[in-house]
Amino acid sequence: MTRKNMKVSKQEIVDYWFSRVDECGLSVDTSEAHKRCWRCGCEKSLERCHIIPASLGGEDAASNLVLLCKRCHIENPNIADPEIMWDWLRAYGTTFYDTFWIKQGIKEYEFIYHKKFNDELKEKSIDLTKFFEIYNEEIQNTSYHYGHPYLNSATLAGVIRTTFKKYEVNYTVRQ
Repeated sequence: MTRKNMKVSKQEIVDYWFSRVDECGLSVDTSEAHKRCWRCGCEKSLERCHIIPASLGGEDAASNLVLLCKRCHIENPNIADPEIMWDWLRAYGTTFYDTFWIKQGIKEYEFIYHKKFNDELKEKSIDLTKFFEIYNEEIQNTSYHYGHPYLNSATLAGVIRTTFKKYEVNYTVRQ
């Protein structure tokens, strides 16, 4: 079955929702809701995402659409209860733009290595400027999975681990 083109504009979706919902707890504020993903807050090309999927009877109406980047659109809940979408969006709300995926990488790091990122920073008396210099170098030693134009959480966790290891080699005083 071929879907017809959606006639609802992104601006209509923004205008509809941000006249009805409080932006608190979301990863985007009203002024940038037309160009930043409502889940991760990253400035990306946005897709119209059904709150209730079309396959479950959802309409192509501003009241049933949110704006997500492709990555978040793939991960969104596909369920007939509209409240679930808003629970999901707010559960992932982040305060600062462009930090969402780094936070996901930190969560993955903590899951894999059973160490809290912040505790490890304190425990090793890490200089954050030096840490992020190494981190940015290590990002250059990564690659994307086929077809995905982004680094996944496991790759980001690996970069964090490698950064800790290199930091220790370069900056830890041996006794």
